[in-house]
Amino acid sequence: VQLQASGGGLVQAGGSLRLSCAASERTFSSIVRGWFRQAPGKEREFVARISWGGGRTVYADSLEGRFTISRDNAQNTVYLQMNSLKPEDTAVYYCAASCGDWSRGVCAYWGQGTQVTVSS
Repeated sequence: VQLQASGGGLVQAGGSLRLSCAASERTFSSIVRGWFRQAPGKEREFVARISWGGGRTVYADSLEGRFTISRDNAQNTVYLQMNSLKPEDTAVYYCAASCGDWSRGVCAYWGQGTQVTVSS
């Protein structure tokens, strides 16, 4: 069972990136999935999650509506569209699934992380 995150990179402030998280098994299409991030020297924090059908999404308050999570269950993939990026968004972004406690990041499955760097 694997979650493969991709799409990170270096972008200037104000730019956009789209992260992808592909799952290796179709069972992931029927569970809640989401994203976390960890900035240098900081604890990992919740970013967003999406219900299995995509109809319900939850975001961290700090994002101020700049990020959008979506999913394509036919492709077993979850996306994180990040707009109006700020230097403080710089972090390693991790996708996750089957989390018993999303606020604390208690999750059964984790992707390997993808680096997002926003330059000022």
